[in-house]
Amino acid sequence: MGAARTTFRSGLASLWLLGACLCATAAAAAEQDAVAAAIGAELDALMNPGVTSIRGAPVALGSRLGEFYSRREFRAAWTSAHPREQLLQALADSYHDGLNPDDYHLPLLQELSKQAMQPDATATLAAQYDILLTEALLRLAYHLTFGKVDPESFDPQWNYGRVLPGTDIAREIEDAIASETVYDRLTALKPSHRFYARLKQELARYRAIEKDGGWSTLPEGPSLKPGASDERVPALRARLLRSADLVDVAVSDPLHYDPALVAAIKQYQERTGLGADGVLGGATLAELNVPVASRILQLRVNLDRGRVLLQDLPKRFVIVNIAGYTVYLVEGQEVVWHARAQVGKTYRRTPLFRSEISYLVFNPTWTVPPGIIANDILPEARRDPRSIARRGLRVLDRNGRELDPATIDWSRFTSGHIPYTLRQDPGPSNALGRVKFMFPNPYQVYLHDTPSQSLFERPERAFSSGCVRVERAVELAEHVLADARRWNQDSIAKTVGAGELENVTLKRRIPVLLAYWTAWLDPKGRTNFRRDVYDQDAKWAQALNAPFAIRARPLFAAPEREM
Repeated sequence: MGAARTTFRSGLASLWLLGACLCATAAAAAEQDAVAAAIGAELDALMNPGVTSIRGAPVALGSRLGEFYSRREFRAAWTSAHPREQLLQALADSYHDGLNPDDYHLPLLQELSKQAMQPDATATLAAQYDILLTEALLRLAYHLTFGKVDPESFDPQWNYGRVLPGTDIAREIEDAIASETVYDRLTALKPSHRFYARLKQELARYRAIEKDGGWSTLPEGPSLKPGASDERVPALRARLLRSADLVDVAVSDPLHYDPALVAAIKQYQERTGLGADGVLGGATLAELNVPVASRILQLRVNLDRGRVLLQDLPKRFVIVNIAGYTVYLVEGQEVVWHARAQVGKTYRRTPLFRSEISYLVFNPTWTVPPGIIANDILPEARRDPRSIARRGLRVLDRNGRELDPATIDWSRFTSGHIPYTLRQDPGPSNALGRVKFMFPNPYQVYLHDTPSQSLFERPERAFSSGCVRVERAVELAEHVLADARRWNQDSIAKTVGAGELENVTLKRRIPVLLAYWTAWLDPKGRTNFRRDVYDQDAKWAQALNAPFAIRARPLFAAPEREM
């Protein structure tokens, strides 16, 4: 009887446990159903005119959210703690990329995270938390993939236009949450180029300087030359120590502008694009007195440019940094060649765009474009037609016959679109020098050599009418042609020396990027800052600090559907 009684009790216990489990399962299912109904209700409410937020947080990606939740029958997605924690960490870490975590509802999500753990948490609260987590994921992924600032609305000449292939975004979200790799997948969306990672490091360093009090403004005064003594020297030394341009060592005379301090100033001048003469003049003093907060904003702006520009880069390309007056040839992640450049004047800016160098022209002729005819040639020709010949230009009619400029009434032309061609023959004084690099674009802009070599010595080099003048352009031609047997140093010199125009088509086109960077790290690992010659940074910073917005142009191709 004892054994039977024990078996009976054990059976009752099992039935009780089974019933308890069934009740718990039913309760969990009911709770899930309630949350699903609440998610549906929240998304349905967003479809109504005037309803654009949840708990005061603007919802910008309602259509994406609707697609995602409808495909999972409105069930909550973030039921596991680990993916939630990963996402919240990624949102917080966006600060280190120069982004604003508030754009991704982080403060509200942190508060909802606490409330969702309370026993009296409602299905509505759980639904709102889940939806906002999903939108935060989408928002951050959007900015990491494309940058926050829309470059096409920023600059009408922009043609980089990144569009990702057919991407099933709902599936991507499901996979990231299910595999608990939310943080890693978001990290993978950032540019992988070392330029970006190093800018992030510098942003952190400058923020640490700001947190520690920044640096003081140096007083104005006469130019301070090496070897001099001045009461401003201690403040100058402290300033250079703050930016790590100077190593802290004992000095015998605190007022002496000694060689170590001179060397530090020269380094600072180099990395801010000034003439490295070691003299503390007005321009150097102005750069030293740029507040650390302004440098932080400059780094944030250029990090966002990185998110726009440093995606999908080819292995080999030419890039022009307009603000830095420099041309680079990049292979992999290494700069294999670089030279100084002259770019467009502030009122004839070099446009920002991407193209491909398709051919080179040795000993080019120069056909004067309408803009230069209107602004430079006609005003002088109206006074003295012989000025055209003095410029080394020939006047050709529509049949290619040469005309005497003195026989033409130049005063009757009001624009650069004249019924003649103004052309300069090949030669050492040709405006394009000995070689030009051609790539399709609607702006009549290209890279070329120049006889104005002395201008490369100027710290700021916005001298051209829009094209990019390249120092040591013949060297770049050898690199771009990449054909040591046919186009080596000797054969190029022979071709140039012959003085005859010759077009050379590249075996493989090479991408060329005309870009704008005001902050970067040079090969020595030094942070470089440049003045905003085209007044681009303030406008970019304003857009970077603006509320989240969706771009008008589609950024994803429609995904292919399975049949």
